[in-house]
Amino acid sequence: LFFHRVNFIVLYKCRIPFDIVSNSCCRVLTKYYQHILTMVFAVMKINQDLQLLPNITLGFKIYDRYAGYHAKMELFSNENRFVPNYNCGILNKLISAALYDLIEQNVIVLTYCETNNMIADTLTKPRVRNRFFPTGSLQYESHFYYPMVPGEELYYSGIIRLLLHFRWTWVGIFTKGLGGRMFEHLIFSMFPIHGICIAFLEKFKPVYINNFFDNLKWLVEMFHLLVNSKAKVIIIKDNNLLNLRWLLRLPEMEIVSIKPKGKVLIMASQMGLASFFYQKSWDIQDLHGALTFATYSSEITGFQHFLQTRNHFSSKEDGFIKNVWEQAFACVFPNLSENKETEGVCTGREKLERLPGTFFEMRMTSHSYSIYNAVYAVAQALHAMMFGQQHRQKLNGRKLNLQDLQPWQVICVGDKISFDENRELIAQLDMENWVIFPNQSFHRVKVGKLDPWAAEDQMFTIHEEAISWPSTFNEMLPTSMCTESCLPGYFKKKQEAKPFCCYDCLRCPKEKMANQKDMDDCLKCPEDQYPNKNQTSCILKKITFLSFEEPMGISMVVLVLFFSLCTIMVLKTFLKYHHTPIVKANNRNLSYLLLISLLLCFLCSLQFLIIPGNIICFLRQISFGIIFSMAVSSVLAKTITVVLAFMATKPGSRMQNWVGRRLAISIVLSGSLIQIGICMVWLFTFPPFPDLDTQSEIEEIVLQCSEGSSVMFYCVLGYMGFLAAASFTVAFFSRNLPSSFNEAKYLTFSMLIFCSVWLSFVPSYLSTKGKYMVAVEVFSILASSAGLLACIYFPKCYIIIIRPELNNREQLIKRKY
Repeated sequence: LFFHRVNFIVLYKCRIPFDIVSNSCCRVLTKYYQHILTMVFAVMKINQDLQLLPNITLGFKIYDRYAGYHAKMELFSNENRFVPNYNCGILNKLISAALYDLIEQNVIVLTYCETNNMIADTLTKPRVRNRFFPTGSLQYESHFYYPMVPGEELYYSGIIRLLLHFRWTWVGIFTKGLGGRMFEHLIFSMFPIHGICIAFLEKFKPVYINNFFDNLKWLVEMFHLLVNSKAKVIIIKDNNLLNLRWLLRLPEMEIVSIKPKGKVLIMASQMGLASFFYQKSWDIQDLHGALTFATYSSEITGFQHFLQTRNHFSSKEDGFIKNVWEQAFACVFPNLSENKETEGVCTGREKLERLPGTFFEMRMTSHSYSIYNAVYAVAQALHAMMFGQQHRQKLNGRKLNLQDLQPWQVICVGDKISFDENRELIAQLDMENWVIFPNQSFHRVKVGKLDPWAAEDQMFTIHEEAISWPSTFNEMLPTSMCTESCLPGYFKKKQEAKPFCCYDCLRCPKEKMANQKDMDDCLKCPEDQYPNKNQTSCILKKITFLSFEEPMGISMVVLVLFFSLCTIMVLKTFLKYHHTPIVKANNRNLSYLLLISLLLCFLCSLQFLIIPGNIICFLRQISFGIIFSMAVSSVLAKTITVVLAFMATKPGSRMQNWVGRRLAISIVLSGSLIQIGICMVWLFTFPPFPDLDTQSEIEEIVLQCSEGSSVMFYCVLGYMGFLAAASFTVAFFSRNLPSSFNEAKYLTFSMLIFCSVWLSFVPSYLSTKGKYMVAVEVFSILASSAGLLACIYFPKCYIIIIRPELNNREQLIKRKY
């Protein structure tokens, strides 16, 4: 039987370089003592397990990380000798020597925390590489480096998810130094992508006794920045909380008169709340409610009992216990060489569980859990190499290759350990909430987790009800934004010269809405919808048209009925007094035709008040154009008849052959047929059709008739204008013809009104939309028709009804010059 003692190397930093209070170097943070005890406990359990490493005793050797380069050199030197050329002579019981024949000069080094870079740097030196590794390949060397804590990317991913979950978009940052490449990538690249802005970014300065007052001035400035900032969430990137603790200490030192309130602290790296011995009286309530991400951890059976039995009498080989015990319990170790009694001597009855949580925790921390897993990983790897397939290969004369290790061969504490392609640990992170009780006791509460193996939408889970927020928030959810959220109905407008998270909230335009908070722009409702009063949602528009039921439609119906009744009364009057001179003198048949045309003009306007359909849209413009052309042609015929009648009275005039019923009918028919032809072309090329106007009214969709072809519509109007202009011209030049019953003047006025109405119609029609456009056309029809009726027929009706004595033959032949 062969028995081996295998040691592994541990580089560890448990001390702070300088203590400004005691003006002494290398004070121990007693809380980190748990890390060492965890390693001792893990090695003890491994050595008690006869199945894991039979015939092998696992040991360890701790080198102080604080010693820096001296410790690195000592790693590869003989015991108690400092040799610069990395000689490895006498058996030093380190794994690099003890396993010389087993693993081909490969070295296994357990690293933790910030020693990773130093180990990687040490093992890649040329002399070391040639001495310890079989090949010079850097790719091969990377297979010997297995960090037992996840990479920074995972922690920063958790921070971003946390900020987005609570909509914290305005954060302040305190960092030690530059914070590292990944941290710079987080704040300068990832934050803007996810809509997170930085209120301030300040670097912690190390506080030394020789420049204490300069640093005190800086601390006061940073304190006021912290207090006065609108950012309620502060991210701390530091290896320990020493600088932050000094910052929060200022109110207790009465250097400042106010205390920071309403701030949620987020720790950007895996750190614990640790205190020096002189900080026992420091208030830690300002840290209540802080959030941090830590590697997944669970309780290990027997660990608390192991801690409870620890004291300086039972652990004489512990090189750290003296410093820890003296600082934690404010006692001194008895000097066995001197028999005299000393006050404050450590009695051995001191218990670690009596220490506050900031000095020592009885629950295993995530740091300790990672160390525990790392020690077991070494043991599992040794077991796999010496008792597995690789060992059998070695016995057969083949080389052993560490690259052949399978993932299942590195399993710790029953937990699965996984690495990505870059040999980075893939592990679950627990989100912890720091709870500070009034008696200054400290407790960590798990309130969420970040599971990299879960689906994207289930990767981050959080239990909001379990979180204890700083007392200032009165158990309300904290908010941290440069500008309060813009309510629905408002949109964000960026403030000039400020980050994009700072904006003004402006009301949405009249035709738009915003149905969510903090919208960058308002949304336009679909064409068949419109914004409600608060502009927070869209409502269906109701379909409407110019109808008989609304006030505008009712008023137009009343006018149509009134003018139609007037036209009927005039026609009845003319029919009743058809034998009188005034009726005969003005061409009774044309008068009857014009009256009927005017009546149809009034009545055709009612088509514009009926719900638009295919037939109605066909008839509206076409009937309007034809009937009006007939009316204007009748006026033109009357005007020409008057002129020809006076010309025919001259002796020997040939105009007598033109005066008669056939000329008038020809003028009316020719004028109407041309318009009918234009309308037929319109009807068979681009006919009018029903259309929905969604733009004219905000709350309504107007059902209307589209012209189909604007060119054809204006051709109809243009032809009517031509007839009206011809009638006006003829009537104007014949207005001074001598006769008591000469109606040329009245025809001139009627055409003047008609032309004025339709000339003003064109710009009005083009400038209006929806129902008002239809109303303009109806008004133009009524106004022009009423003008013809009033100017041509009301004077005659006045004579017929009011002044019948003037309605005789003598007045007809009476000449006026």
